Amino acid sequence: MPLARSPVEAPIPRGTRVTLDEHATFHDRDLVSGGSPWRLLRLPGGSRAVAERWQRGGVVQVGEERFARTLVNQGLLHPHFASPLNVEDIDIVIPVFEDTSSLEALLDQLAGFHVTVVNDGSTNAREVAKYVEDAGATLLRHDDNQGPARARNTGATASSRELLWFLDADLVIDNARDVAQRLQAAFGDPLVAVLAPRVRGATGPSFREQFEERFSPLDLGDRSGLVVPGGVIGFVPSACLMVRRSAYGDGFDPALRVGEDVDFVWRLSDQGWLVRYDAGVIVTHHARSSWGGWWRQRQRYGASSGELASRHGARLAPLRSDPWTLLAWVLVLLGQPVLGARITRAAQRHAREQFFRAADEPNKVASDVVARNMARAGGPLARSLVRTFGAVLLLTALHPRLRRRALVVFAVGTAWRWRRQRFHVVDLPLAVLDDLAYGTGVMQGAWRAKSLRSLAPHVTKSSMGIREVIGLAKPSSKTDGEVTEM
Repeated sequence: MPLARSPVEAPIPRGTRVTLDEHATFHDRDLVSGGSPWRLLRLPGGSRAVAERWQRGGVVQVGEERFARTLVNQGLLHPHFASPLNVEDIDIVIPVFEDTSSLEALLDQLAGFHVTVVNDGSTNAREVAKYVEDAGATLLRHDDNQGPARARNTGATASSRELLWFLDADLVIDNARDVAQRLQAAFGDPLVAVLAPRVRGATGPSFREQFEERFSPLDLGDRSGLVVPGGVIGFVPSACLMVRRSAYGDGFDPALRVGEDVDFVWRLSDQGWLVRYDAGVIVTHHARSSWGGWWRQRQRYGASSGELASRHGARLAPLRSDPWTLLAWVLVLLGQPVLGARITRAAQRHAREQFFRAADEPNKVASDVVARNMARAGGPLARSLVRTFGAVLLLTALHPRLRRRALVVFAVGTAWRWRRQRFHVVDLPLAVLDDLAYGTGVMQGAWRAKSLRSLAPHVTKSSMGIREVIGLAKPSSKTDGEVTEM
């Protein structure tokens, strides 16, 4: 894949409307935290006033272009570009294999666009050809099934327009022109390579369809932002992706039958391109038509982690944490909250001396940042454990001495799904099955890859040592004014 331009060469143009991320938090006089992944930045000069103005929504003024670019690339600022739809800049590529139940309706929704359908070895070739001919689209065909990655690459190679819009055949788009216009506008930022909308499950009468509507594996939630490995939004599905052709390179890896979208966006990110997720643009995706298909879908998603881990290493770790946050929560779980609190206090002292000595209220800032991060880590850690090791936790609960702790972790990790959703009792058994299917798949993927990378937690480095925790040493302070990432 080609390298993106340097951010220095691509400042956000003056006049661009921007909004500070709603989760950005100001500390003291010149610190802001947030972004993706989470970080703590020291704002130079009078730039805090500029960032606060953008918090309420505003435009980039003269002299603010590079500062805006810095915050955009850190996930702390969201630019909003406006431009009319130009269908002559968009090539739509739809891979199809066997299931064509929604293809005709999708092609009807895309009337007026340049559409290429790639029949990836379907046995119902005549049916596909009729739908494509009736819609006035272009048809390409593989004699045998080669997978969605190669099918998308085939469609991309056979077209030439500036933007590629990849759609799954079972997608539903209520207003294709409106969705296309809103996706296309984001490419006003020359560093954006991919824009993905929110993909929700389609509404239906069955329990499975209702669960899918609320918890589709393709639905990344209602928070927009940058897509970054290890960030709040770690990937986007290829069910609906708009891609800048000049960033596409060789495209999707055809060796991957599942997980090719994760690999694709991570390779783009590694080359300096921005991948954005816009939760305000919504399309829907049909659920699997049977319980067996539903289970196998989740299992295949989990199994893809084995091969992906061989390419991307610790990015596929089932959970990630610094050692002290992880140890503090383990101690709480083991019934030793006093020791967990001691680690938290040591981390606050360390942060105060290492990062916040120049603050007006160093104790307050250190306590606020550390306590908040420690507290908000508990739910995601439990969720990660249940998602991958749910079956192990249930087996552990059979041991009388470990039962209570295992069930507490399982309950917290399962309930974390509903932190921003209304709870429905009927969702509970499906939520458990969902996690068990995915976790089973992860273990199968590790077995096939003959590697434990996708099962091993990733413990990040910490600048705080054991001597500081037990009170035998004090941290050395950093140079005042340095921009710090935590």
